[in-house]
Amino acid sequence: MENERKIYLDYSATTPVKEAVLAEMIPYFTERFGNPSSLYTVGQDSKNAISVARERVAALIGAQPGEIYFTSSGTEADNWAVIETAHAKAAKGRHIITSAIEHHALLHSCEHLEKEGFEVTYLGVDAEGFISLAELEAAIRPDTTLISIMFANNEVGTIQPVAEIAQIAKAHGVLFHTDAVQALGNVEIDVKALGVDMLSMSGHKIYGPKGIGALYIRRGVNLPTHMYGGGQESGKRAGTENLTGIVGFGKAAQLSKENLAAHIAKLTELRNYFVEQVQARIQDVQVNGNLERRLPGNANITFKYIEGEALLLLLDMKGIAVSTGSACSSASLTPSHVLSALGVPWEIIHGSIRFTVGDFTTKEDLDYTLDALTEAVAKLRSISSVSKDSGW
Repeated sequence: MENERKIYLDYSATTPVKEAVLAEMIPYFTERFGNPSSLYTVGQDSKNAISVARERVAALIGAQPGEIYFTSSGTEADNWAVIETAHAKAAKGRHIITSAIEHHALLHSCEHLEKEGFEVTYLGVDAEGFISLAELEAAIRPDTTLISIMFANNEVGTIQPVAEIAQIAKAHGVLFHTDAVQALGNVEIDVKALGVDMLSMSGHKIYGPKGIGALYIRRGVNLPTHMYGGGQESGKRAGTENLTGIVGFGKAAQLSKENLAAHIAKLTELRNYFVEQVQARIQDVQVNGNLERRLPGNANITFKYIEGEALLLLLDMKGIAVSTGSACSSASLTPSHVLSALGVPWEIIHGSIRFTVGDFTTKEDLDYTLDALTEAVAKLRSISSVSKDSGW
């Protein structure tokens, strides 16, 4: 029998569309549906709506509206930034630097470039998920054209020293891109103060719709055209705009900027409470990553001597939605590349669960989850063939 109570603790995978966002989108499905490229009034109304959304997204990260280019997703933004930069700068060099814990949108883009003859350096991370700035600088070569390091990790929430990375890149004349899909709306972002050249974003991570993202391209960075056709997105990305998605993303960005401080404070308090309670109630657990320089709503916890998939399913039977890692790779049985890079022993990686709280999470939700979690872990350990005594 399906559990009547539903608790969602996977906000890093996606977020629900807020009512105010949906309300702003609805007229553009029906009454104000004009093509933004059309010259008549209904088309120009749509064009103006896109302009407002662009201003709102730009304001969230301290950019100028003309530096925001809408895409279909954060994945597309990553692909555009990395692949097109590599191609554009190939005459200077064919070397790129990234980290071992990037999202697969970035890693697979780099793998694609390697097949084309580019060389990629994958920086390792320490036990908390941070790259070494010294190793980064040492990896830069005369033929290095791009550094791409994610702002915050999607599995363990580690926030990288983005401003320092940008300074190093600038000092060596190398472009710097950061995947900020997880960071957007969860930390303060000022692209000018940080000094980044390109930054990827996604609407569905900040209570906006799916199917819409954006790439910030600093004025002066001449990134090649990504899609050919019409003159949309200043001639950089052709195709009739996803009007409703853009409007929703813009509204979500506006709400995110207005509520950022309260959002961060609430999520941090809930996350800390949850982690403290898990550690108090359940033995042999390990919190992965750093709890200080970390996304406010992220808690990645390893429960030793059990399988995370089994734990996830038991929690799901109680109406609780959590993740064993990145939603984009949850179908894979291979150990998390992020936890592997952090040095988590392979024997216990599969016992890791990512809990991420959000704007609609309550303390009561967490208390219910803690009860269910304690019960589920005890049940799985009681039937497990491995234990602390077995040396696992």
